[in-house]
Formats: sequence, structure tokens, C-alpha cells
Amino acid sequence: MSRVIEATRTVSRRPDFTGRAFVPLALFFLLALAFPFLPLGARAEYLLQIAFFTVVAGVLALSWDILARSGQVSLAHAAFYGLGAYGFALLSKAVPWFLAMPLAALIAGLVSLILGAVTMRLSGMYFAIATLAFTEVVRTVIQNLPESVAGGANGLLVPALLGGNARAQYFLALAVLLLTALVSLAVRFTRLHHAFAAIRQGEETARVLGVSIVRYKLLAFFISSFLAALGGVLFAGKTFFINPLETFSLANSIAPLTTSIFGGLYTTLGPILGATVLRVAEEILHNYIKNGYLVVYGLVLMLSILWLPRGLMGLFRKGKRGGEL
Repeated sequence: MSRVIEATRTVSRRPDFTGRAFVPLALFFLLALAFPFLPLGARAEYLLQIAFFTVVAGVLALSWDILARSGQVSLAHAAFYGLGAYGFALLSKAVPWFLAMPLAALIAGLVSLILGAVTMRLSGMYFAIATLAFTEVVRTVIQNLPESVAGGANGLLVPALLGGNARAQYFLALAVLLLTALVSLAVRFTRLHHAFAAIRQGEETARVLGVSIVRYKLLAFFISSFLAALGGVLFAGKTFFINPLETFSLANSIAPLTTSIFGGLYTTLGPILGATVLRVAEEILHNYIKNGYLVVYGLVLMLSILWLPRGLMGLFRKGKRGGEL
């Protein structure tokens, strides 16, 4: 009964943020928009490439966070990321890129509904293991398709997005991140927020509150997978080449999870901020510590999570409970 009361308070509580809460998010996008026009000197192209992959990391982290808000800690993000990449590579042979991009994401979203339906009764560690196994299944299937179709283990060439124009590709990635942020805000401001929060509190209590668990869990899976697949499209169109080992790597499932926790779970700005800080820190460490920089990076990340249990967003709203944008 106490859990029901607690969940009722959670879902009925009105957001305690005001219009000022939007300022940091708006500032981030304004700075990101102005970044390519800054006097970056001889390393402009290199820095723009780092910015591009930082934005893609933000898309992945925020899309993962949207699913986590419904209590589903998934390790299948690499599968949808890879499906987006491979879907785009194959579809772009038949249709223009601006059609191949949403179609590839739609295919990944539809596949996620199958996974969501199969794992509906699982939770916690069992759900995480099932989603991890799903990623391996998808990777194996892609790898064993005829080489004439998906390139097999050797990989597949991908047409460059927007003719390979680095600045145009960056703005396209930024547009996808903006779309992801708008979807996140839409979830935050609609009844989806309350439904996801109720399910996260506990499915039994959610049923008592009249929440359709099947509908909302599948919807969360579809939204998250669609956006993650868009990230995969951006990656494929930027690198011109994909292979199963790299595209479906476990790192592509773990990174969004750690980034969201580092930035601040269940927020819109937190995962984006976390991706920015971690990606920049990784590049700095890589430049100054050539060997073993990942060990230092991992230690910094671990200590940060231990000392900042609410992530970077906890620094902005220290002493307050909930209500982060």
C-alpha cells in the first residue's frame, strides 16, 4: 500500500520547474549552432569531427534515457544503432538518403516492438541479459547474411551523407539531437511522464493507477529505438564504412547508459551534457596520455558517478528533489 501511495504522489506531482529551466538547454543548442563558425584555426576539421560524434553520443544517451524512464534498463541499444546503420546502407541503394534515413529508423522501431513484446514480463537483470542476447542475435544474423547483401564480417561501404560535407553533416546531426530533445520534452510534459514514472515505481502499483503497462512500455521501446537508429544512420553516413563487430559492439550499449547516469537520469539536458563532457574529456586524455588513457578515463568516470549520484544535473539543482528538465 505504501508503494501505491508513493507512486500516486509521484504521478500526481506537478513539475516544479519554471521557464528558466529551459535556458541551459537553449544555450547549449545556440552554442552548438555557432560552433562551426568559430575561428578554430588549422584544426577546424578535426574539432568539427569531434563535435559531430559528440552530438551522436548525445542522441544515443538521451534516447536510452527515454526508455529508462519506463523502468527498462536495456542493453539492446547497439542492436538498434546497428540496424539503423545497416538499414540506411541498404536502403540508400534504392531511395534517396532523406527517405532511407527515416525508413531505417522505422524498421529498427518496428523490430523493437517485437523485442519489447517478448521481454514484456522480464525486469531488472533478466531484462538486461535478454536485451544483451538480442544484440548478439542481430549481430550474428547480419554477419551471416550473404556478402552481396550486407558485406558479411568484412563490412559494407556506405554512401556519404550530404556528399561528405562535414559542416552540413554536423548540422544534420544537430537537427537529430534537437528532435531527440523535443521528443524528450514531449514525454516530460505529457501523460507519458506520469505513466512511465508509475511503471518505474512498480508494475503492480501502475496497474492500480490504471496505467496500460503493455502499451506504454512498447511505446517507450519504439521511441527510444527509432531515435537510436537515427544515431546509427549518422554514424554510417559519416564513416562511409560499417562492419558488424564495431557497429553492434557492446560499447554502443554501455556508453549511453553510463553517459545518462553521469549527466543525470530522467532529464533532457543531463544526457546531452554528459555526452559533451565525457567526449571532450576522452579526447583530452587521449591527446595527453597516449597509452592507457582509457584506464584513467574509466577511473574518472567511476569516481564522478560515486561522488555525483544524481549526475551533473545534481550540481545545478543541489538540495532540490525532482523537477529537472
